[in-house]
Amino acid sequence: MAKRSIPLEILDLNGNGFHLLINVKLLKKCFKLVVDTGASKTAFDKTLLSELIHEKELKAGHLTTGLGTNNMESFIAEIKDLYIGKFHIPIIEVAVLDLSAINIAYQKLALEPVLGVLGGDILMQYQAVIDYEKCKLLLKSTE
Repeated sequence: MAKRSIPLEILDLNGNGFHLLINVKLLKKCFKLVVDTGASKTAFDKTLLSELIHEKELKAGHLTTGLGTNNMESFIAEIKDLYIGKFHIPIIEVAVLDLSAINIAYQKLALEPVLGVLGGDILMQYQAVIDYEKCKLLLKSTE
């Protein structure tokens, strides 16, 4: 099984570290995700996702920890045909959260909002390798 190479954008947060961004396509719309090796699950922003799917498609989740809080309400959504670069994921379950804090911070830096974070679930399933030197994310195809 070959590894697929996906370009990474390394974003310097003005001396406060770096974010790794990747381009994704969902329902024929393009977005960016933050590659987050510390996130256990891939999560999308509820506000942005509500522009793409009807809220009744969200399943009740549970209280989520992380992102600076201990009690964030979450939902679950089944996403079909997610493209990470040209890497196709036919179906995936994602957490749906209020990620406005991330997007407000990005707005203050004059950056476009992100759809969410690419978490450890996808990184592990597709045996991700981050190549900082070449600015690439490598994912192993299971097809």
